Amino acid sequence: MVTPSRITIARKRRGMTLADLAKITTLSLQSLSNYETGRTAPRRATIARIAAALDFPETFFEGPELDELPADGISWRARSKTSARTLDAARSAGTLGAMLYDWIDRRFRLPAPDVPSFTKPDPETAADMVRTRWGLGSAPAPNMVHLLESHGVRVFSLAPDYVEVDAFAVWRDGTPFVFLSTMKSVERGRFDAAHELGHLVMHGSDRACSGPEAERQANDFASAFLMPTASVLGHMPRGAHVDQIIKAKSIWKVSAMALTYRMRDLGLLSDWQYRSACTELSKRGYRTDEPHGMKQRETSQVLPKVFQALWASGIRPAVVAAELGLTTEEMNKMLFGLTVTMVEGEGDRAERAARPALSLVP
Repeated sequence: MVTPSRITIARKRRGMTLADLAKITTLSLQSLSNYETGRTAPRRATIARIAAALDFPETFFEGPELDELPADGISWRARSKTSARTLDAARSAGTLGAMLYDWIDRRFRLPAPDVPSFTKPDPETAADMVRTRWGLGSAPAPNMVHLLESHGVRVFSLAPDYVEVDAFAVWRDGTPFVFLSTMKSVERGRFDAAHELGHLVMHGSDRACSGPEAERQANDFASAFLMPTASVLGHMPRGAHVDQIIKAKSIWKVSAMALTYRMRDLGLLSDWQYRSACTELSKRGYRTDEPHGMKQRETSQVLPKVFQALWASGIRPAVVAAELGLTTEEMNKMLFGLTVTMVEGEGDRAERAARPALSLVP
């Protein structure tokens, strides 16, 4: 038996249209459309051709029905500049990530979701309320991936083949998911994580979360969450020079541009001082990169512990991938940059992770 939705998800994951797939497989466009809508079922030999063209194991297409992540619940940061094909590919990759977490959820007790949903507070107030709820006070935010995971957010990496998609977040059946690009600087990765947290908090699946206004709100939330007012006012002088900004950014582990924006927002820089600082930082390469920035990428705690526990039980990553109907390469892309746990093909040595704090479900 073939599950029609899985053909669609696999095709979108590869960034293909029906016409693209028809050309590669030499199957008719009408036949492929019928397979995806369930009007007709492909023969075994036909599924083999489709699987080969999409680089998915044939078993993937025989799994249970897969619901794509809700499109209306995702705020794409550069929707107008990114093709619909690329956005569909990223959403399909996210759907596969959610499928992996469903597999993990059935076998491990993971932290329960603890992400509040606010509809009325402004971004600054919302950030303060989340900080208070999570017991952060006014201290700089810790490792953002660890923080999100500890409050029940399921964090995955975005496949590196779609670098134009920065990050996205979505609620799915009451569980929050965040998908992060790991191809950017560490500081910008932290800001992306806080930005997506802002969407989860202020723009749930039942509220509009797309457009410039939603993006501005998420940016302001991230800025306030990573750089609390009291902390910035206590460390930064009014009218600070660029060199002072570059030196101080390590306090909050943010980019120099982000700190400059926050200081302007808090009245520590005038509009003229802000523009001058941005111009100077741009000349020094801080607009597109973070020279002399953080070297250690913030990685997952949950995923290494899960795979270490599975390894100790004799379950190799290839077995997990096979149960999901994925290649190990596809699964590895979900974990890229978030875990040092081996995902097959590098010998028999597993990277050592901390002793698992998670427990297997009996």
